[in-house]
Amino acid sequence: MELAKTHANDPVAIKILYNSLALICKVFYSLNFQDLPEYFEDNMQTWMAHFHTLLVDENKLLVTNDEDEAGPLELLKSQICDNVAMYAQKYDEEFQQFLPDFVKAIWNLLVTTGPQVKFDILVSNAIQFLASVAERQHYKQLFESQDTLTSICEKVVVPNMEFREADGDLFEFNPEEYIRKDIEGSDFDTRRRSACDLVKALCRFFEEPVTHIFSAYVTQMLQEYTKSPSTHWKNKDSAIFLVTSLAAKSKTQKHGTTEVRELVNVVDFFRANIAADLQSPNVNEFPVLKADAIKYLITFRNMLPADVINAALPCLIALLKSESTVVHTYAALAIERIFTVRLPNGQPAVPAETVKPHVEALLTNLFGALEMSGSEENEYVMKAIMRSLSLMKEEMVPYLKIILGHLKLKLILVAKNPSKPHFNHYLFEAMSLSIRVGCKSNPTEVTAFETELFPPFQEILTTDVQEFIPYVFQIMSLMLELHKDCPEPYMAMFPFLLAPILWERLGNIPPLVRLLQAFVEKGSAQIVASDKVTPLLGVFQKLIASKANDHHGFYLIQTVVEHMNGAALQPYMKQVFTLLFQRLMSSKTTKFIKGILVFFCLYAVKHGAPALVKMVDDIQPKMFGMVLEKLYVPEVQKVSGGMEKKICQVGMTKLLTECPPMLNDYKNFWVPLLQALIGLFELPEDDSVPDDEHFIEIEDTPGYQTAYSQLAFAGKHETDPFHGAVPNAKVFLAQSLFTLSRAHPGQLPGMISTGLDATAAQFLQGYMHEAKVTLA
Repeated sequence: MELAKTHANDPVAIKILYNSLALICKVFYSLNFQDLPEYFEDNMQTWMAHFHTLLVDENKLLVTNDEDEAGPLELLKSQICDNVAMYAQKYDEEFQQFLPDFVKAIWNLLVTTGPQVKFDILVSNAIQFLASVAERQHYKQLFESQDTLTSICEKVVVPNMEFREADGDLFEFNPEEYIRKDIEGSDFDTRRRSACDLVKALCRFFEEPVTHIFSAYVTQMLQEYTKSPSTHWKNKDSAIFLVTSLAAKSKTQKHGTTEVRELVNVVDFFRANIAADLQSPNVNEFPVLKADAIKYLITFRNMLPADVINAALPCLIALLKSESTVVHTYAALAIERIFTVRLPNGQPAVPAETVKPHVEALLTNLFGALEMSGSEENEYVMKAIMRSLSLMKEEMVPYLKIILGHLKLKLILVAKNPSKPHFNHYLFEAMSLSIRVGCKSNPTEVTAFETELFPPFQEILTTDVQEFIPYVFQIMSLMLELHKDCPEPYMAMFPFLLAPILWERLGNIPPLVRLLQAFVEKGSAQIVASDKVTPLLGVFQKLIASKANDHHGFYLIQTVVEHMNGAALQPYMKQVFTLLFQRLMSSKTTKFIKGILVFFCLYAVKHGAPALVKMVDDIQPKMFGMVLEKLYVPEVQKVSGGMEKKICQVGMTKLLTECPPMLNDYKNFWVPLLQALIGLFELPEDDSVPDDEHFIEIEDTPGYQTAYSQLAFAGKHETDPFHGAVPNAKVFLAQSLFTLSRAHPGQLPGMISTGLDATAAQFLQGYMHEAKVTLA
């Protein structure tokens, strides 16, 4: 501070000193953020005095001519505002004595700072300071008077909500940045967002007076606009923003505003001031107001009546033709959002019947928007296409050929240089939906989709477009799963999918495993005939050796066991079991234990429980006893997932009731296994994880790795390995025990009554009652 005074007239030195002071202030913020250190509490008087001095001091040598870039003076004052706002929020008791001086200094700063962009961060942080003070109960007396509230509205809120020339330039020449700040919530450092936060803070204790004061300003601004719309359209823009700030009491990203203030009627304001801008036939007139109107609809979509939303749909479809990137982007976003709005009864607010007359215009304008300059890869437009398909489903069937043609052309274009991840994701989601919708009533239609999509997919795989390959595998899986068998073009690709290089990319593994599962499900005989079982199991071996990917190995081997001919598989199974036991011995994890238990049970279901016992005992005599003692009985409670639990329940039932060794060599484990099975039925899942597993090493992945993004609309349907034969696993257990007891009369009741605990026995009795059987 002394150096700053000494060198106040040295332009080079003072700049260096102020930059250093700004860094010191940032360090202060970091050191005080978590807790108030004793040193700073003891020396608060010194620090706050210096902060206040720096806040009110001016030095003409630090004033820059650049209107856009903040200089050292603005950055320093901005950081001080941040620091004192933190103290006001977190350490209000200790900071209370300094507060009035800072409120006065920051107020003066706000009313004397110009509208230039270089002051934005400073003004934003200064307003945030006032907001943090205004929402604290014991500071409310500072804002109680009507004059203070009026002054805040007139001198701070309204001026900082105005649409400036810089905002207009952003709107027109950098629409992506404008959208990012205005819609996506990254406007935390803007004047408008801070002014909005201040309004909300003031409403916490002074909702009624604040609403009345601001309502008068809104009325005045709208009257100015009405007199001369072409010259005063900015007044309406500010009015809409102010009403939105006042009305929204709570909101979420998913649903928009979820609660509004009682004193603001958002529906009446929409009808009086918003609807006209949406309905205007000239879609290119007053683009900022059009964008404001659409944003208002997006913000209050869950508060507006269904008839208002439905009436707005044709207007939004028309606005997709606007030349303004912001306007047609907001229109697409609004369409996508209102299609997800639900009524209290769970039905969509905009039903398919309402959209049906407009489908052609909707699709034409959405795909038309993707042809406009600057919107060739507009993620909001593509998401609206996806959502339209999702809402309309079968109603879209007549248009699918056209839709798929557009999507294919766009895919070919973006595959040359993938640069917009969200756009690409929604593009593939739209393709997945098109396939699902088109093949729902007639799965054979999938061949038409394959004819269109295979050429660009082949090009993507050949040219190794890493970002798209996981998506291609997912959609190929979706299409293959719609076939009754595996067509030749797919089988020709099968050897390529087993190439080790494909499996080195982590993002490829989940969709590749799913694709291989589809191959096994639809073409297991062809895999056996072409002698590809060994390389397929080589993939399983690679996956099972990895802690990160072993669950994918289990998915694959379970599908192989479920769908591949047992005789063809038999020569390989001992090696499969040996690999699993080796991995169990070398690096046992909870995830692996869950996977191996589900696999063992599925094997028992498919090939019989005696075959499972023999397979394990052939590796090492009497080893199945260790499997029961160390795995089944203590660990089966950890198994999670509805179908996984059912597989274990049925598999364990077969071990108990269809496996002679369980009543001979392993008789000691019969009751503990039954106890564990009843626990699996009735007890909550054991989700405990050993301490040494919380920090499993992430495997080395050198270089850039494309992430895997699962397509929601290409998801794999859960299959039932029992094909509906076991609707109720508890009844199945009771019936199986009944059958076993008839083969061994008098043996089971004694074992159960002496070995099973009372609670488990009571549950078992309930299963028997439900199955209408008793043990012999």
